[in-house]
Amino acid sequence: MALEMRDHCEKCGAAELPPEAAARICSYECTFCPACSEAMRHVCPNCGGELVPRPRRAQVGSVA
Repeated sequence: MALEMRDHCEKCGAAELPPEAAARICSYECTFCPACSEAMRHVCPNCGGELVPRPRRAQVGSVA
């Protein structure tokens, strides 16, 4: 099952988090921009879990 790549920060609403952008997620895939994650000390306000860098997806058709 693939991660749901949400395109906005759940705290500030920034709609600037496309799949290739830097973002932070918890194990429940709550998604936050790096600035909000830092302000929350990398702790998810929804579940209390650790916010870690979201992995980036390879571009479709790219050769690894």
